[in-house]
Amino acid sequence: MTPRLIWGFSLSAKALPLLRRLLDSGEIDRIATPPESDHWQSGELSHLLSSEWDRSKAFVAVGACGAITRLIAPLLGTKQDDPAVVVLDEQGRYVIPLLGGHGAGGEALARSLAGRLQAEAVLTGSSNSQERLALDAFGQAWGWTRGEGHWDGLMKAAHRGEPVALQHHHGNPRWQELQGLTPIQQESSSQEQLHVGVNRGGGCSWHPPSLWLGMGCERNTSLSLLERSLQTALKEHNLAPEAIAGIATADRKADEPALLALAAQHGWPLRCIPAEQLAGVVVPNPSAVVEAELGTASVAEAAALLAAGPQSSLRVEKRIERAAAGEQGAATLAISAAKTQWAPQRGTLHLIGSGPGQLDLLTPDARAALAQSCIWVGYGLYLDLLEPLRRPDQLRSDGQLTLERERCREALDLACQGLSVALVSSGDSGIYGMAGLALEQWMALDEAERPGFQVHPGLSALQVAAARAGAPLMHDFCTISLSDRLTPWEVIERRLKAAAQGDFVVALYNPRSQGRHWQLERAQELLLQGRPETTPVVLARQLGRPEEAVTFHTLGALPIAEVDMLTLVLVGNSTSRVEGGRMVTPRGYPGAELN
Repeated sequence: MTPRLIWGFSLSAKALPLLRRLLDSGEIDRIATPPESDHWQSGELSHLLSSEWDRSKAFVAVGACGAITRLIAPLLGTKQDDPAVVVLDEQGRYVIPLLGGHGAGGEALARSLAGRLQAEAVLTGSSNSQERLALDAFGQAWGWTRGEGHWDGLMKAAHRGEPVALQHHHGNPRWQELQGLTPIQQESSSQEQLHVGVNRGGGCSWHPPSLWLGMGCERNTSLSLLERSLQTALKEHNLAPEAIAGIATADRKADEPALLALAAQHGWPLRCIPAEQLAGVVVPNPSAVVEAELGTASVAEAAALLAAGPQSSLRVEKRIERAAAGEQGAATLAISAAKTQWAPQRGTLHLIGSGPGQLDLLTPDARAALAQSCIWVGYGLYLDLLEPLRRPDQLRSDGQLTLERERCREALDLACQGLSVALVSSGDSGIYGMAGLALEQWMALDEAERPGFQVHPGLSALQVAAARAGAPLMHDFCTISLSDRLTPWEVIERRLKAAAQGDFVVALYNPRSQGRHWQLERAQELLLQGRPETTPVVLARQLGRPEEAVTFHTLGALPIAEVDMLTLVLVGNSTSRVEGGRMVTPRGYPGAELN
């Protein structure tokens, strides 16, 4: 299945730098430019849009809303089929979803673009204005596929405040905690119904990626045979094809033409599993013949169960389909259901560095990732600082300060289910944050079980403290954490001694807590072995928050009792000095020439 692109175009050449910025960041896939000049000739842009309209996911247009509306008007079909159209002004200050706000993902794209550009998303839909969940769109971020149903009727009923029956049958159930569901009455007798599950019918449906097809076949089996076997099984068991997450088979079938064609035709991943892994799965219908040939007593059932992840179960046991007239080969099919949902290839784990806490210090890259994520996982204090950015269709999952590995495991498991997840650290997630722990756990997964993994940088406490203090990091520096929870104190002491000997500017993280009150005094002793007592020290506390305080001291007279875990200690080197309320570390040592 050819991926559908997001195009960017402008009515004026002035906006090309803005579009290139969005292209470089990955927000759009391609820019439409005039073929032979700096501006569009009559009919050129209309012809391009017409040729790409039906096979595109969205268009990001820069120009006046009226002009864009007249341009796309002849192309409009149905809201189920049209791509999204999002309009920006030339300065990138406003982002307006003009078409396909819900079903085509226009509002979600607008929010992501606004985060990237630090712009304002102008959303006029009733769900947004009433802070209700957009029932016909929210499931996309959860990795779901929208199924059949009278969606217009459902949305109109919700808009009128009429009761809507919300029923969860399968998939991750945490969507029921969303704040945006609060105004919607959940009554089982309501005429309008929304179902989340793997079965067909029963009102409007979202289908989580919970079903995995286990398939085996003879060499050169016909594609039509595989399709018939699948459609028959789905119909007999009332299963929705939109709930299929992918196909799994034995690795010896990795080049089977019909399997490859079936996966490509539907856009499903094809997971090929070694026979030794399949052989370890207990199945209800093992075959001695298959075991003798492939080294495993099951392909279809074992592959389906393995691909569906932990605690999966068979919904359709192995069935054999043989060739009809004009076909060749034979195939086996089994269908398993994940415990909730399991589609790692659909999910993404975003590692967010939230900076010191001020929203204006949050990077555009981090803002865009937060806008794309349906669940934010993090320590409660850090999530509180980001709370003004959270929407009613986004869930937060608070964790305890010391349970970092558990938070990583939760976020990674959610991403493996097919969700877009933000794992939030303060400062920069790659500097004493969650990125390393999360990446280690991600690397421990089988390659086929890994969701997307993206690290979004933030401003570290070190950078903000340096900016507040002046220019203390103009020469070589290092960071050392005084917490011995994850590092033996002997190692920390060795690093402190090396920093003192090397005359580095030193940033001390996690300097002092109620349970660790002596380590900072010991660090002071070690650093004094390599530099004078008059060495300037900055204490930067609660950076980026209303309680922020930045004070200057000397290494010999450091007020240790005033330091806590919310403080960063910045120790100058032998050339650092304070003057006029600012600290500077010269670029060079005395006698060295700065070229």
